[in-house]
Amino acid sequence: MKDFETLDEAFPQCVHGITPLGARVLLQLKSVKKASKGGIILVEETRETERAQSMIGKVLALGPIAFKNRDTLSEWGEGIWCSVGDYVRVPRWSGDRFTVPNPNDAEDQVSLQILNDFELWAKVDPEQVLTMRQFV
Repeated sequence: MKDFETLDEAFPQCVHGITPLGARVLLQLKSVKKASKGGIILVEETRETERAQSMIGKVLALGPIAFKNRDTLSEWGEGIWCSVGDYVRVPRWSGDRFTVPNPNDAEDQVSLQILNDFELWAKVDPEQVLTMRQFV
């Protein structure tokens, strides 16, 4: 089942004005559709639940010491795990989640998350993001 046709629909451009500090990573979480595939309008409570359980994000910004040794500030031996623009899988209940207005839809919000650099689980293929279900 395809949730969105394009990555731009799943991750609409947003103005967030947020710069993560320290070793934090700022992510934009995959958007939640307003209607089911069959055209049924989803109530806000259902959409909030899906937003809370979203586990796929697009990296928007990295803090100045993300993926660096906290004592020496040298890059980790494994290197940087992800870069701005990468898509990642994150733990369901970690970090700080919040919303900002969606510039494409005045009645909708874009979900963001700030979490520690070591909390990212995996990089994911952006094309697979389009077909990943919200509830996994």
